[in-house]
Amino acid sequence: MAHDDNSGKEVAAPVSSAADKYEGPSTGTAVIASDAFTDPGFPPHRERMTDLDPKADKRAERQVFTLFYLSIAGSIFAIASYIGFPIESGATGDLRLSTLTLGVGIALALLGLGLGAVHWSKALMMNEEGIDERHPIRGTEATRDRAVEIFKQANEESGIGRRTVIRNTLIGALVAFPLPAVVLFRGLGPMNVNPVESLSSTMWKKGMRLTLDPSGLPVKAADVTLGSAFHIIPEGINDFHDKLERKAKAAVLLMRLDPKDLNPSPGREGWAYDGIVAYSKICTHVGCPVALYEQQTHHLLCPCHQSTFDVENECKVVFGPAARALPQLPITVDSDGYLVAQSDFNEPVGPSFWERS
Repeated sequence: MAHDDNSGKEVAAPVSSAADKYEGPSTGTAVIASDAFTDPGFPPHRERMTDLDPKADKRAERQVFTLFYLSIAGSIFAIASYIGFPIESGATGDLRLSTLTLGVGIALALLGLGLGAVHWSKALMMNEEGIDERHPIRGTEATRDRAVEIFKQANEESGIGRRTVIRNTLIGALVAFPLPAVVLFRGLGPMNVNPVESLSSTMWKKGMRLTLDPSGLPVKAADVTLGSAFHIIPEGINDFHDKLERKAKAAVLLMRLDPKDLNPSPGREGWAYDGIVAYSKICTHVGCPVALYEQQTHHLLCPCHQSTFDVENECKVVFGPAARALPQLPITVDSDGYLVAQSDFNEPVGPSFWERS
């Protein structure tokens, strides 16, 4: 706005900034609702039948320990079925029967334990709701003493101290539940065989031909082209009833590189044939199949945990958790031009463990 000065001339009034007019925070346009939501609190307490009727309380107690007894019976049944229905024959019927009975036993063990615990908490434990305030740091001595009191109170509210049948059957169910797993895992290991000695050798021997997996057809050196890779099994492995166990140790990957790219250490110069090398397919980390071959980098990759092995340098580890190189199978050719093994592996195959240095 303009105004007159003393000389009679019209002069523009100075423009004031927003800062000059600031008088404190603005109330803004927030609207405070008159019908704001209020905390409804806890719903009305409802008494359970077990709180009102002693007979219902006793009946629920019997149901809980019966479920725990069922869990114990399921664990025992699983162990008995594993022993009573062996799978050593390899027959499909035996495998199905063993799997069915084991599944039923373990399911009963887990179901009885879970249902018993849930029914106990819903029907017999203290029926009150509360808020547990969390403390972000170590509490005072008074708070810690109070925590001990809470444990004692929980014992009284749950009734585990006075409901001895429920307590004892729960302990029995918890003790029995892992036993089937112990028995099953024990059965996975070789029986009456030292696993160290078992892994120290495979069925490869001098003069045994390298054959394609799974057909069993022998491989000629002339058929292995530069940059190719083949999955190999020992000759005649398909004739054994335990061929899967034998294959788990003897499986081999066969590759052909330019002989100039190979860097054998002293004593291994004759383990390859015209650039063709053979290495164990079993990863030295946890035993997964090393099945991915990168032609450009000449690397073998284990898909489980990404351990990477350099074929040019005796499959030494270049990345990943594996602790040692893949064992190499010495190979040559016979009079007919077929690839054959010079001997078995010179070191144990499979995952590294404490017996190896």
